Amino acid sequence: MPDRERARSEQLHVEVRRTGDLAIVGLRGELDLASAPLLESEIESAARDSAKLVLDLDALEFIDSTGLRLILVAHDRAIEDGRGFAVTKGSAQVRRLLEITGVDERLQIVDFPEELLV
Repeated sequence: MPDRERARSEQLHVEVRRTGDLAIVGLRGELDLASAPLLESEIESAARDSAKLVLDLDALEFIDSTGLRLILVAHDRAIEDGRGFAVTKGSAQVRRLLEITGVDERLQIVDFPEELLV
C-alpha cells in the first residue's frame, strides 16, 4: 500500500502517494500564483525520496502561467537530477494550456501516473 501525505490551501489540494521509487503528486483545484508555493514545497519534498515523479493533473480545474512555470521548473530540476518526470493529461483546460503554449511537446505526458513504474 502506498504512503500518502496531504496538504492544502484554499484553492489547491495536494496528495502525495509513494509507490516504490515513484512519487505521485495529485492536484485538485486551482494552481495559480496564490497556490504555487504549496505545490513547490510538496514537489521538493516528494523529489527528495523518489527516483521518479509524476504530477497527476486529472483533477486540476485551472492553471495559470505561474503554475505552468512551476511545472516546467520541476521538470528541468528532475532532468538535471537524473530523475524521471511526467504529468498526466489533465482536464480539458489544462490540456488546452499545455497545447497552446507548446509545453506538451516538452513534457512526458502519460495516461495514468503508474506508467512511470515500467
